[in-house]
Amino acid sequence: MYTPRTIEDFFLKATAQFHVMLVTGARQVGKTTFLRHISQKKRTYVTLDDPLLLSLAKEDPALFMQRFPPPVLIDEIQYAPELLPYIKMEVDKNRKSGFFWLTGSQQFHLMKGISESLAGRVGIVHLLGLSRRECNGQSHESTPFLPTKKEVERRTESGKALPLNELYRQIWRGSFPAIALSEKTDRDLFYSSYVQTYLQRDIRDLARVGDEMAFLRFLRAAAARSGQLLNISELARDADVAPNTAKNWLSILEASGIIYLLQPYHTNVTKRLVKTPKLYFLDTGLCAWLTEWSSPKTLEAGAMSGAILETWVVSEILKTWWHNGRQAPFYFYRDKDQKEVDLLIVQDGTIYPVEIKKTASPGKDAVRHFHALEKLKLPVGHGCVICLASQSIPLTANASSIPVSAI
Repeated sequence: MYTPRTIEDFFLKATAQFHVMLVTGARQVGKTTFLRHISQKKRTYVTLDDPLLLSLAKEDPALFMQRFPPPVLIDEIQYAPELLPYIKMEVDKNRKSGFFWLTGSQQFHLMKGISESLAGRVGIVHLLGLSRRECNGQSHESTPFLPTKKEVERRTESGKALPLNELYRQIWRGSFPAIALSEKTDRDLFYSSYVQTYLQRDIRDLARVGDEMAFLRFLRAAAARSGQLLNISELARDADVAPNTAKNWLSILEASGIIYLLQPYHTNVTKRLVKTPKLYFLDTGLCAWLTEWSSPKTLEAGAMSGAILETWVVSEILKTWWHNGRQAPFYFYRDKDQKEVDLLIVQDGTIYPVEIKKTASPGKDAVRHFHALEKLKLPVGHGCVICLASQSIPLTANASSIPVSAI
């Protein structure tokens, strides 16, 4: 059965505005399922995973376009960038909205061709795995997360209870639809196959990976650092690869929708901020599998417990923005005095600080670094601590705790 996605409403509005719509995201997050569900029956579906169709698209794109006239959904467009000029010509000739729907698993492979061929003609949306609200059948209730008092109230009321063991079960299994929607799916087999397929189909071609074991070591080393400041030299050393190789592989993981790099917030006024991003895996199940946690219980009790909770919360908040078609104005704060705030959401010139803590009873100490944001010379809005508490409680005049179930 199809699980409704938050992005549906935005996508349908956007497709009425743009001639071409592109949905990017990691493999297996549900791009094709989503598009095929909302497409009309008259829209032809073509996948470039089919070797025969791929060969036709690359060798004779004009014939391909004749054989599959719009409206059409072309899956994995990055394999045949030769089609893009022909899509442009078709769009310029007919000027119809929603003529072409495209999916792509590798943003960096696509964006150069897209920006050159389809500038002003294409709308681009990013799809991640299923959000918790989508899994709960609340896809249309999910709005961009902002920790204002009114929004916190609404989310706390509508959020379904999330006990500790269930929270870490969801974190451990992950958000890929095949895993999140079926308890029968063998998690270890799924992620093992996913990594092997990913290595064989995508990374090897793009990064010229000669040593697959080195890349797997790199993946595991990166997963172990989810929720931490990125240190390329240290990461390269642990994976036993050159720093330039690590940097290249990391950029491919980011562009393929596997990881997210959260940038530090800085202005010209503040010269004391570190400029190193924080690394997050976008799927906690993949992260937990790579770091070899054998069960939700061992993950919850282990050394990565707090970091993977932070990873899950950041990815869930990111989904509330991306799945509503919005850019995510996310940063973190850390200065040379080691004052740190996990997440800053900057909206309309106001900074909303967010801390993420694995505690059921946060105190004022949890928001002690919020005052450091005053040096940024911008208004600071209502802040929050996302935690394991069962209800939202005021901590200070301008900050409160939010139960993780409200995300």
